[in-house]
Amino acid sequence: MDIVTLGIDLAKNIFQLHGVNSAGKVTLRKRLTRTELPEFIATLPVCLIGIEACGSSHYWARKLMSYGHTVKMMSPQFVKPYVKSNKSDRNDAEAICEAVTRPNMRFVPVKEIKQQDTQSLHRMRSQVIKNRTALCNQIRGLLAEYGIVISKQIQNVRSQLPTILDDKGNELSEFSRELFLDLYNDFVALDKRVSEYDKKLHALFEQSEACKRIEKIPGIGEVTATAIVSAISDAKLFKNGRELSAWLGLVPRQNSSGNKQKLLGISKRGDNYLRALLVHGARSVLYRMKDKENPKNRWALSLKERRGSNKACVAIANKNARVIWALLSRNEEYKYAA
Repeated sequence: MDIVTLGIDLAKNIFQLHGVNSAGKVTLRKRLTRTELPEFIATLPVCLIGIEACGSSHYWARKLMSYGHTVKMMSPQFVKPYVKSNKSDRNDAEAICEAVTRPNMRFVPVKEIKQQDTQSLHRMRSQVIKNRTALCNQIRGLLAEYGIVISKQIQNVRSQLPTILDDKGNELSEFSRELFLDLYNDFVALDKRVSEYDKKLHALFEQSEACKRIEKIPGIGEVTATAIVSAISDAKLFKNGRELSAWLGLVPRQNSSGNKQKLLGISKRGDNYLRALLVHGARSVLYRMKDKENPKNRWALSLKERRGSNKACVAIANKNARVIWALLSRNEEYKYAA
């Protein structure tokens, strides 16, 4: 079978294939089930396979690459312009086959198993923290109905709730006291899970030289370092630091035409979780900058005075993203500002 380029429209159970030869002539249109796809791909000659980045795409990319094929993933928004007429699996597969051959197409790096393990750990940790925060808010809200007020912040619930449950002089009934004890036990269990996930992240951090290298950047801790390294397969895939920053959504959106350059707010593309970690780290750095005198701090403080603290934090996060690219792509060590 003369196939040089193959486009596959991924799905849960039914996959659509579209293949062309070296002259661009269609040589294959086929629908396969999930179990039939690996067997069919194994019989094909080595070719270029294009797929869209979606759920399970990294798994299928590794699977197809194990048969010797070259696999390239693309963002669905870059494939959409190549879809002819109405949307269907057949048209989508044809569009993927066409888009993967474009010389200026941007591709998504394929993640290794270890990277996906780390990202899964981050997602689980984030979800547990979200559940713990929701539980704390529920506890504070319910206690307020009994005339007991706890200030915001998790440590207040952690320290004050046991005392409230032991205090027999408050308005809590025995029935409500049992209910709040159950909520407190749930809170302790979530706290324990967060601590266990933190220990696992620390172990992953200690095993990675790249994480230790970028952790030296002000505003980058163990959590941010492991999240960044797990998300970026190879920093050299980005041409420069600005591309990495744009990939994280930290650069301005443009609405320019002719000689009129119009820059809007940040694009907020890419991973919200990574961008939030960088911005929160920058917020911590900005808070402590007044204690140290160096050119970088003077620039950030001046920007804060002119544009406000929020824009200054985003600017610091943008700068940190570019520094991360430089350290990872060139295998350099961070040099602290004089």
